Amino acid sequence: MQLKTGSRLKSAVCDGEVMVVKAPAGAMELTCGGVPMVEGAAPAERGAVHPDHAIGIRIGKRYVSEDGELEVLCVKAGDGGIAANGQLLLQKDTRQLPKTD
Repeated sequence: MQLKTGSRLKSAVCDGEVMVVKAPAGAMELTCGGVPMVEGAAPAERGAVHPDHAIGIRIGKRYVSEDGELEVLCVKAGDGGIAANGQLLLQKDTRQLPKTD
């Protein structure tokens, strides 16, 4: 699947939804819970979350690939973990804002 910045994808196995913040140039398979994510409406009948991908995602958190080419923002929490081409994405660390006097 060719990912585009601004695309909104839904999980086929849980309530998780993400928005693509930064997309790589080539095609990439984005999965949630071990099952490919879909654009548009989620399927009416859900499958099961794969046990190796049952780490969950949290709303408002960003997830990135190890090489930094893919970044997604969780817009709806879910039970499945986000992976790109089989590699689980890492939760992006938050930076503390500087103090103002």
